[in-house]
Order: sequence, then structure tokens, then C-alpha cells
Amino acid sequence: MSRLEEKIFREYMTFFEKAERERRWNVFQDIPWDRVNKDASEELALCAETFCSVEMYLPDYVSNGINLVRSYFGQSWFQANWAYEESKHSLTLMQYLLRSGKRTEEQLTDLQNTIFTKKWSLPFHTPRQMTFYGCVQEMATFVIYVKHRERAGVENDECLRTIYDYIARDEIAHCRFYQSVIKVLLEEDRQGTLADMAHVFANFEMPGVGLVPDYDSRILKMREAGIDRNVFIQKVYMPILKYLGVSRHEMLAAQRAALDLRHAGNRRDTSIEGLAGAPNQKDAPQALSA
Repeated sequence: MSRLEEKIFREYMTFFEKAERERRWNVFQDIPWDRVNKDASEELALCAETFCSVEMYLPDYVSNGINLVRSYFGQSWFQANWAYEESKHSLTLMQYLLRSGKRTEEQLTDLQNTIFTKKWSLPFHTPRQMTFYGCVQEMATFVIYVKHRERAGVENDECLRTIYDYIARDEIAHCRFYQSVIKVLLEEDRQGTLADMAHVFANFEMPGVGLVPDYDSRILKMREAGIDRNVFIQKVYMPILKYLGVSRHEMLAAQRAALDLRHAGNRRDTSIEGLAGAPNQKDAPQALSA
């Protein structure tokens, strides 16, 4: 095991120990199923169904992700743990839709069949880029679930509010693991890691884009909970940079250097393919700004 792999494995063990000690929850025992608000709005159910739909691509997320990092013990074991935790998210949301009476088993079966006609593919193709993609995706998802937890509370659906609370806790924990790995990567190769960060920020999309049925119309409903471009900048982009100890000046410098390399060769550089400008109000992820 190399020094880098050893550091990442230690980060995973720290993550796993804390998860076992503080964060495990039970779908059948910890959710107040008797406090479902069956009179909650269809918009609330539609958003829960959208989250559930994105989570249903778990087989693609797991197979693609774990194969990419299978030679890195800490990261591959994290993927296995991540798969278990994410599986609870989709199962719990399915149970909510059924127990609330908002969807029937037949409707969910039809949704599953539609979901599985498409496959999710890796948006980036190196472990370092996908580590940063995971960091951004988990932070963005955390922010979205927190917003919708508040919305469920307003509609007096304590069951769904609790579900979102547990899922949000998982998502931010996943984000923190990715951030701990990125800190190690920054120590090993700061300039290369910054270039990959800039690339991912510039080309980021949430995993449901182009896959979930009627995604664009679903996102319009999600925006009603206050999920927009400004939220991404303030609650995702800037906090990630601050947590990692990366200044906006550093990020902009990495973007300019990458663009110079690409323009000098008049072609895309393989390590920073498709790099564009810094995330701003026009470049926020489609899932947050559609």
C-alpha cells in the first residue's frame, strides 16, 4: 500500500467508525410511519418521487464507481458502504410514497421499469475527478434535502421531514469523506487537484439530468422550495472551497492555467478536458437552476 493509499484508508476508517457509532438508522424502527400526512400536497409527493427516481440508479452508480477505484482499498470500501446507505434512501422514499397513499405499487413498478430503460454513465473518468464530483454532488444533495425537510415540516408531514433529516445526515457525511480525501490529494499534488476541481465545477450536472422521466418539469417544482443558482453558489460552491482551504483566487488561477494549456495546443487537454469558466450564476448545475 502506497503512502497516499494508506492516508486515504485511514480517512475511510475514521468515516466508518463514526458512521457505526453515531449515524446508523433503521428504515423500519426509526421512521415515524404513523405520522404520515396523507393530506399533504401532490407537489410534496412529486418531489419525493423525483428523489426516489434519482436514487433508483444505484446499480449504475455502484458498478461504475467501484470499478473505477477498485484498486484503492479505502475508496472501494467506501463505495461499498455508500451503496448500503444510499439503498436505504430509495427504499425509504418508496415506502413513504406507498404508505402516504400518494402512489400505488403499480405506479412505482412502472416508474422502476421506465428508470431501468436508461443507464447512468460516469460524467468524469479519473478517480480524482470523480472524487471531487462526489463531493459536489453530495453537498448539493444535502442542501436540497435540507430545503425539502423544511417544506415537509410546513406541510405537517413529520414522517417525510424525518426521512429527509436522516438522508441529509448521510449526504453531508459522504461529502465530508470526499473532502477529507481531496485534502490528502491537495497535499500530494495541489496544482493537478486544483485543475481537476476547476474542470468538475465547470462541467457539473446532477445525476438525474437526462435520465429521470419529465425531469425538467420536476425541477420547476423543486425550485419552489428555494433551490436556485444563488443557492448553489452560496451553499455549495463557496463552502466547499472554504472547507478545503482553497481561495477563489487559487481556483481562478487554476482555470486560467488550464485554458492556456488547451488554447496553446488548440485541442482539449486529456487531464482537464472541457474546462470552462468558474461557476457563476449562469453556470450553476442544471439540477439546481433549470
